[in-house]
Amino acid sequence: MIPITPIRLTVDCVVFGLDDTDLKVLLIRRGIEPFLGSWALPGGFVLPAESVEDAARRELEEEAGVREVFLEQLFTFGEVERDPRGRVVTVAYYALVNLHDHPLTAATDADDVGWFALEDLPALAFDHDEILRVAAERLRGKVRYQPIGFELLPEKFTLSQLQGLYEKVLDRTLDKRNFRRKVLAMGILIDLDEIQQDVAHRAARLYRFDENLYRQRTERGFNFEL
Repeated sequence: MIPITPIRLTVDCVVFGLDDTDLKVLLIRRGIEPFLGSWALPGGFVLPAESVEDAARRELEEEAGVREVFLEQLFTFGEVERDPRGRVVTVAYYALVNLHDHPLTAATDADDVGWFALEDLPALAFDHDEILRVAAERLRGKVRYQPIGFELLPEKFTLSQLQGLYEKVLDRTLDKRNFRRKVLAMGILIDLDEIQQDVAHRAARLYRFDENLYRQRTERGFNFEL
């Protein structure tokens, strides 16, 4: 008879945010063993009476104070020795947030929480560097053909902010004239007839992404691609 190894289920969350200089990821400093004091992705064990996604949302709120965010399942990681506590399989999610709308609060088994530039990360616990690598690849691929990138921006944004978002995520420079022509031709941005306030440089026009317009155009065969 084949012995049955007890398997425990966890969730881990890769939360991306964007500021004026970098694409960032949210990390927590572990307050318990294993990897006490190490930086890690927020996450934890799935409780018997909750779904996997509910567990991911609960852990984000409990460990970092982050709630009501875009969240999508990423991948399942199940290498045999990925967790020193035993046979543990994790379902990873990634989230996109406007980091200014989500003040962070460390709680439960997290001693600290913070935003780190994707290109300047500390050593991570478990296999979280691999989870983060897969999440970054998913984001770079998906942001080009679905409008998920708007989740990283404030509700009102400039075309320069939008271009900066794509340049940071894709890690390459985009031609300003071509980018603006293409994104405006999509017909999914609302010109708010407003300009930035209290800025040191010349104030730019503000826009808003209209999800209803996007859905209507998609139903008629529109393909989002940047």
